[in-house]
Amino acid sequence: MTAIKSLLNQMSIEEKIAQLQAIPIDALMEGKEFSEEKARKYLKLGIGQITRVAGSRLDLKPKEVVKLVNKVQKFLVENTRLKIPAIIHEECLSGLMGYSSTAFPQAIGLASTWNPELLTNVASTIRSQGRLIGVNQCLSPVLDVCRDPRWGRCEETYGEDPYLVASMGLAYITGLQGETQLVATAKHFAAHGFPEGGRNIAQVHVGNRELRETFLFPFEVAVKIGKVMSIMPAYHEIDGVPCHGNPQLLTNILRQEWGFDGIVVSDYDGIRQLEAIHKVASNKMEAAILALESGVDIEFPTIDCYGEPLVTAIKEGLVSEAIIDRAVERVLRIKERLGLLDNPFVDESAVPERLDDRKSRELALKAARESIVLLKNENNMLPLSKNINKIAVIGPNANDPRNMLGDYTYTGHLNIDSGIEIVTVLQGIAKKVGEGKVLYAKGCDIAGESKEGFSEAIEIAKQADVIIAVMGEKSGLPLSWTDIPSEEEFKKYQAVTGEGNDRASLRLLGVQEELLKELYKTGKPIILVLINGRPLVLSPIINYVKAIIEAWFPGEEGGNAIADIIFGDYNPSGRLPITFPMDTGQIPLYYSRKPSSFRPYVMLHSSPLFTFGYGLSYTQFEYSNLEVTPKEVGPLSYITILLDVKNVGNMEGDEVVQLYISKSFSSVARPVKELKGFAKVHLKPGEKRRVKFALPMEALAFYDNFMRLVVEKGEYQILIGNSSENIILKDTFRIKETKPIMERRIFLSNVQIE
Repeated sequence: MTAIKSLLNQMSIEEKIAQLQAIPIDALMEGKEFSEEKARKYLKLGIGQITRVAGSRLDLKPKEVVKLVNKVQKFLVENTRLKIPAIIHEECLSGLMGYSSTAFPQAIGLASTWNPELLTNVASTIRSQGRLIGVNQCLSPVLDVCRDPRWGRCEETYGEDPYLVASMGLAYITGLQGETQLVATAKHFAAHGFPEGGRNIAQVHVGNRELRETFLFPFEVAVKIGKVMSIMPAYHEIDGVPCHGNPQLLTNILRQEWGFDGIVVSDYDGIRQLEAIHKVASNKMEAAILALESGVDIEFPTIDCYGEPLVTAIKEGLVSEAIIDRAVERVLRIKERLGLLDNPFVDESAVPERLDDRKSRELALKAARESIVLLKNENNMLPLSKNINKIAVIGPNANDPRNMLGDYTYTGHLNIDSGIEIVTVLQGIAKKVGEGKVLYAKGCDIAGESKEGFSEAIEIAKQADVIIAVMGEKSGLPLSWTDIPSEEEFKKYQAVTGEGNDRASLRLLGVQEELLKELYKTGKPIILVLINGRPLVLSPIINYVKAIIEAWFPGEEGGNAIADIIFGDYNPSGRLPITFPMDTGQIPLYYSRKPSSFRPYVMLHSSPLFTFGYGLSYTQFEYSNLEVTPKEVGPLSYITILLDVKNVGNMEGDEVVQLYISKSFSSVARPVKELKGFAKVHLKPGEKRRVKFALPMEALAFYDNFMRLVVEKGEYQILIGNSSENIILKDTFRIKETKPIMERRIFLSNVQIE
């Protein structure tokens, strides 16, 4: 008998259920002190997880966090019968959510780097900082494929394409779980990024084929290749079945088809929503039974449906104890793999005063630089000379450190000081050219109708040689999940993106467009810097500006990174992971559309403003010498794709070579093209490199008209370009025969730069 089985056999029903529960750290505190009295109330039978010690509103410094974690574990070891420690979980989307932890660019920005190795390094840093303070599980990465940017959580994703999302998600999981294991949590399972009307938790309308090929694909890669240790279901429902109560998703597909052997944790209050929102359970007991039997092992963030309602259900014989044992065993095995059963304590002497050290800031700067996308550069407006006389820096996001951060950062989420230096755009520019050359005015708010700041902004614009307008959005959680806040409340808060902040229009909010128009009237050239979390509709103002820099929410080093690009100390290399529409009414709009999705609207075509994969550079690249071998292959073989890329400009830079595949004819309607590989290549002026893709035919598998996963025979086009629309090199190959794939194990191409 294994140690886990032995432990399970000793447990009472109440002790078993305790392992399926989580409790927020706040519930165990009296002010800022750990309360043994409260611990005896909530932890007397043990506990599965502790919710958010570092990322709570207790505002604890790293050393305080560790002392508290050790007190909790000490209580569990010394005051519970079976001495089972708890898993400590935390948010880690763009950095560990904790005081003084490093704030990296938001996920949509990290995706814009098209650099999986960089993402692994970022996640490894998050892991190191988390382990220092006792975190065992991170509630990241978000593997949702964002097909509707009105959705506020678009910023948390790696974009619109399943291949890119899978690649970046796999890189993140690799870094986060690492050798010193910490549990990564892939979420939100599944299709959360395509809600009806772009509204969070609304139903999702997808068929089984699209669900599997687009929205499940990144999770399948995470499970089979990344060995992710935890999955979190989504809030919404698909075809009437909420994800938290969906055994087809959580058991049949996840465990039986894919072989997942980790834990499934609920999204916060996701089980209660089975009753409160979806109405598929008439009370908390029914919700608990439905979730548990469907495959949800632990309830987050607090003891609710998996508390007394579940205990009562067992005592009344409404749920099998074998179902409980199944979930408890999974939880205990994860604790065993983490080493918690042997030693749950954290070395207090190893904890620094601050987590954000010099090396971490250097990585944050590198990530921010690579995340920035140059969208427009009319007549080579950029880079600017540092010898310029006067610069007017104007806009609501020009000098607000809070607005440089995404929704699941310490400050962005809790609206309290993060204890780190956050460099604004104004500060970054002033460092480059000196404060004496820089004029500043806020001009207006993110939202709201006040134009009180216009006159000051216009006045300094007239004195300047160039205007840098810094506009966009502010990220955070909503003031209310159900009601529209009052104008006065919103004026103070103004978060317009992030979880729960869904938008009906993607134009710049408030009077930002009007301010740009007034600045344009001064006749001074305008460089627009966007700090935001989703694609925005820029067509109304694109002709007012000479250059556009998409910086997303760039994190703590964002201001320095943006200044590096403005003045040419770094050549922009970011590429869009998501399409920018001409108009909100075009949504959903993504590059891998079906052949039938081509028709225009009345008075508007169906093309985007900026397409997936797009991004400009200060240098130019030349593609040549495409070779494809062999030209005819079997369905379980692979082809080699070779090409040369040369920097023919005057500045060193990075090119993102993108490999797309298109099939001439198929048994079912297929996307017009699909990303199947990419390579980020650094080149000095005049330098040429050879890029080699090894493309397995199994990576081209899709579900046929009988819903069989097959590699289908026929002619395929190879499309090589620097965006999904700008295809530079083409060739074809043939697959000889159709082959069903019983269990897919190969998903991604391999790439080498010679």
